[in-house]
Amino acid sequence: MDTTIPSTLHDISPDPKSHSDGNGLGNPSVPPSAMTYDDIFPGLPETAIGVRTDCTIGKWNNKLRVSSRNVTQVFHIPPEERRVDSSNKFGEGDLLKTCADIMQSTGATIETSYAKDQSLTFVVIGKQDSVLEAKREILKRFQTQSSSAVEIPKEYHGFILGKGGVKLKELEKQTATKITIPKETESSGRIVVTGPKEGIEKALHEIQMISDERSKQAYERLEIPKIYHPFITGAHNETIKSLTEGSGVKVNIPPLSVQKDEISIAGERDGVLKVKHAIIQIYEEMKRKCATVSVEVRKSQHKYVIGPKGAGIAEILAESGVSVEMPPTDSDKETITLRGPQEKLGIALTKVYEKANSVCTAEILAPSWIHRHIIGKKGAGIRAITQDYPKVHVEMEDKADKIIVEGPVEEVERVRVALQANVEDLLSKLTFADIVVDPKYHKHIIGKGGSNVNRLKEETGVTINIPDERSSTIRIEGTPNGVNQAKAELMEMVTKMENEREKDILIEHRFHKNIIGAKGEKIREIRDMFHQVQVTFPDSSEKSDVVKIRGPKQDVDATYKYLQKLYKELLESSYSVKVPIYKEFHKNVIGKGGANIRKIREETSTRIDLPPEGSDSDMIVITGRKEDVEKARDRILKIQSELVSIIAEDVEIPAKYHQSFIGAGGKLIQSIMEDCGGVQIKFPPSESGSNKVLIRGPKEEVEKAKKTLIEMSNEKNLTGYTETIRSKPEHHRFLIGRNGSNIRKIRELTGARIVFPSDSEANNTKERDIITIVGREDAVKKAREELENRIKELDSVVELEMHVEPKYHRHFVARRGEILHEISDQYGGVTVSFPRSGVDSDRVVLKGAKECVEAARHRIEEIVNDLEQQVTIDCVIPQKFHRTIMGSKGTRVQNITTEFDVKIKFPEKSPVDTELDHVNGQQPEGESAIDDAPKACDVIRITGRQDRCEAAKNALIALVPITVEVSVPYDLHRYIIGQKGKDVREMMTTHDVNIKIPSAEQQSEAIQISGPAAKVEAARQALLDRVTELEKEREDRVLRNFAVHVEVPPEYHSKIIGKKGAVISKLRDDFQVNITMPKPEDPNPQLITIKGYEENANQAKEAVLKMVQDLDDLIKQDLPIDQRVHSRLIGRRGRNIRQVMDQYKVEIRFPFEGGDPDIVTIIGREEKVQECADYLLNLVEEYMQDIDDNDSSQQYLRAPKQEGQYNQRNPGQPGFIVAGAPWEQQAPPHQGQQRVPVVAPNTASNEEFPSFGKAGPNTPSGGAPHWGPRR
Repeated sequence: MDTTIPSTLHDISPDPKSHSDGNGLGNPSVPPSAMTYDDIFPGLPETAIGVRTDCTIGKWNNKLRVSSRNVTQVFHIPPEERRVDSSNKFGEGDLLKTCADIMQSTGATIETSYAKDQSLTFVVIGKQDSVLEAKREILKRFQTQSSSAVEIPKEYHGFILGKGGVKLKELEKQTATKITIPKETESSGRIVVTGPKEGIEKALHEIQMISDERSKQAYERLEIPKIYHPFITGAHNETIKSLTEGSGVKVNIPPLSVQKDEISIAGERDGVLKVKHAIIQIYEEMKRKCATVSVEVRKSQHKYVIGPKGAGIAEILAESGVSVEMPPTDSDKETITLRGPQEKLGIALTKVYEKANSVCTAEILAPSWIHRHIIGKKGAGIRAITQDYPKVHVEMEDKADKIIVEGPVEEVERVRVALQANVEDLLSKLTFADIVVDPKYHKHIIGKGGSNVNRLKEETGVTINIPDERSSTIRIEGTPNGVNQAKAELMEMVTKMENEREKDILIEHRFHKNIIGAKGEKIREIRDMFHQVQVTFPDSSEKSDVVKIRGPKQDVDATYKYLQKLYKELLESSYSVKVPIYKEFHKNVIGKGGANIRKIREETSTRIDLPPEGSDSDMIVITGRKEDVEKARDRILKIQSELVSIIAEDVEIPAKYHQSFIGAGGKLIQSIMEDCGGVQIKFPPSESGSNKVLIRGPKEEVEKAKKTLIEMSNEKNLTGYTETIRSKPEHHRFLIGRNGSNIRKIRELTGARIVFPSDSEANNTKERDIITIVGREDAVKKAREELENRIKELDSVVELEMHVEPKYHRHFVARRGEILHEISDQYGGVTVSFPRSGVDSDRVVLKGAKECVEAARHRIEEIVNDLEQQVTIDCVIPQKFHRTIMGSKGTRVQNITTEFDVKIKFPEKSPVDTELDHVNGQQPEGESAIDDAPKACDVIRITGRQDRCEAAKNALIALVPITVEVSVPYDLHRYIIGQKGKDVREMMTTHDVNIKIPSAEQQSEAIQISGPAAKVEAARQALLDRVTELEKEREDRVLRNFAVHVEVPPEYHSKIIGKKGAVISKLRDDFQVNITMPKPEDPNPQLITIKGYEENANQAKEAVLKMVQDLDDLIKQDLPIDQRVHSRLIGRRGRNIRQVMDQYKVEIRFPFEGGDPDIVTIIGREEKVQECADYLLNLVEEYMQDIDDNDSSQQYLRAPKQEGQYNQRNPGQPGFIVAGAPWEQQAPPHQGQQRVPVVAPNTASNEEFPSFGKAGPNTPSGGAPHWGPRR
């Protein structure tokens, strides 16, 4: 058979006329217009090279050779050189994590092997640079690092570094070390190399060679094959030491681990030449004498030949003069080569076999999973077996079901017997099980800090090995019962987690505390409701809005909906508004005993916060749902309106002027409100287009504001012109004048309005010095001129001298000049200079603006006058009340000092308080309220003017707490406390007292109220008012609990309840009663209980009886209706049948499973039932006719076509014809044979479709059928 492709292709004649019909004749039936095979399937274009005639099919099997740029390096870290892995984390260690970090940073692939003898093997794959860098990092992190130093002259350091430090980096990479070269500023030439021992040797060798090359002394480099280096070095370096001793010559021979032939010699020239000559002599002699012999020794015995730190090889070299060449440790070769004089080889060979056979090896079959149990905790198990046999080495490999014991023959046998017994004992007691778990569930199985898996271990006594994320097999080892129990629990946990899902919900971070609640109470309630769900909030420092929900799908969805609803309620209830209420009316808003504010809070479900005591603010803050907040605001404003003549009035201001009235940043309208006694002026929204402006406040002030607005409105170009002027903020109070007198004069003079920065703007450094002037252009310019003149006067500095007696100087400069700083800040930055300490002078100098200096002088005179009249009085109050008098953070005493302008000093606390407790701060009968000789710890000193000190003393005494008892029925205590103590806390906060309610064990009716006398009385009255309310509520509850009973047949209960409880809910709402339906287990299942006010309960009973009577009047009729039309009667989602029921006021029931499938029941009044039945029967008749017609039409449907019918064709149409296809060709005739027609190929035949490169065994000589275009 000819297998060359070109000859096969050209065997087919290109002449179309040669096509045959299989009989060797042309095909006359092919029409001239028929498409040819070559037209339909054109061949690929020819290449310029042409077809090679010698290319056989078999050559397709030749593989394309691609050179790889990756290298692989294997290296070991012996156990004695390993760094200890201090990681105690469950399921992970430093090894895998560190390797992952190195792979990420270097791009190399690292595989690790961890042997039972604690040694590590690393396989590093990647590009050359990546592998070297990875190796360096591995050795740095896992191998014990040592260091060595070498003295190199400073002038050679640059050659070691290389250009840009490239040479040093390359050397560090090659040797896996860290090389530290001293800085240029340092005088030391000491180079320190840190890393593994082998790397240090390589690095020191390279550094020394560089140094020697650059040395000015003689330097020689010899190329001597590595195999002769041991003879030059000698055993234990004895030969090289003898050569260099006393000559000062250094010979650098690469260590065994460095595969280099180069030996360098450096030193004095004569010494170098002498040593060189001696080395060459040794080399030539050994080259002439040396012979080699190779022996096969098991790899496991090589270490015994080498000995500790190469002592075995050195001993053989010393005794026989023969070098022992060992294969690399990472190689599988077992051949050891002996090199030396022929007559010494026998001795060396004997020594090698002695050392190799000094130990024997035994194998014990033991499943790999049981190895860790043999080793025991921290190696205790294996140590107990081998502690008496220090020469025995036990090796257990991962994934190998055997244990290898090596050592002296007798000791190995004893250890083997002990291990065998231990293995058999463990196998009889222990078993294991593997379960496959998706790695994503591993952390949940482990639990926080290993809690879950540790609990399971303790309960079952098994060992559970959970792999890293790359494996999914968890192994359980232990007793059979423990393994089965642990496996069942783990599978249950996994099944539960597989059915779980996690969902995130966005809840604003500010609401997280509200949902969690105090001490987690609210979130605990949510978790109790959905006990299988875990709700996780982000850490408060993250400021994240994402809350995670995890658990079963249905519970997660339910929790998600619940939290969404809760979040929506929080959003709605967080609407806040500030209501300005005159300070003197706040007590009226609170009401007697807090009754008013409590009632508003309860009825509007809002939180109402009043400004703290002592605050100048008059704003009451209301928080809650928007509609509730607006209700509460209206009610509070109503209280204020009722107390004074608060009115609300509308004024017509053209909408186009509204923005001008408000002014930039609302400054203009704010100034108008302040001028008019703090009235409220509210403009309509800009998009409304309304002209109505609402003014609210006292009648006189409202009229004043209305007049001002109308006047401004009537002016042409009202605020069409605005200018700003700058002035130091400390001068503003002088520009305004006392009670606004100065600014009022300018306004009356010019007609312009002048607006100073508000308190909030005063904190803004950019706007605090800006004064805005608004009005007509001429008025604004005139006002600006007046202000500029006044500002100029204030900016002009004058100096004033006054006299203050020296005894008062200390008062001004005390506490780092606190009073002087206050005067300076208050009076435009005036500088006040008192004489220095020790100078006897009463001269005080003031510098600043004239008005500021005058005001400051006047203030200093006032202070001096107060000091002259200053007295100190004592107020004796028992020390135990001092803390109460001070108040929270000293607020109460601060308010008194501010109000009366005095100083109050409390005494130091007495270490032992022997004072007897006195009821309500009173002394026992017969003693005076203030003892003639009071204790120092009870004396409070008040300093100030006499009258002010007395007033402050009275205020302090009024704060001394007293305690009163109020008798309240015990059964009302829980209502006074409120839910979780809410009500009693609110009462204590409102009245600033302490209320003590007796515990349940005491069964006492006495409630104690402690606090200042005035506040205690108010709280006592509020408590009594609350008791009166509760007693009325109790009486009302008794009236509301009147009960009546009515018997109703159970079949009517569903009608009374209604769909989704609609009917019974309407009854409850209409009659304000509670209706309780009987339970199936009740003695009388017909008895319905109705509770409420007597009249309402009776009315509800009559309504129920009427419903029962109406139900008794109903009849039931069964209609036989073919089940095939039920769905059409019902309609989509029951739409059709509901329309019928609504139309005829009846109930229609379709059959349930187990009943007659064709019976439909109608329930209702007799006439309605009959009408509905007739209607349904008419519909059924129509539907059944449709079904019958549909069944009949099925008979006339066309039967499916038989096979072959689809291939019928009009005989007049020839169809689609392809001429000249390969299956129409004839193979070329062989000599003496006729042309053979070619049939369509059989694709299943190995002969017609042979494999590439192989010829079929029975290939006909005529050639295989040819495919493809003709060439």
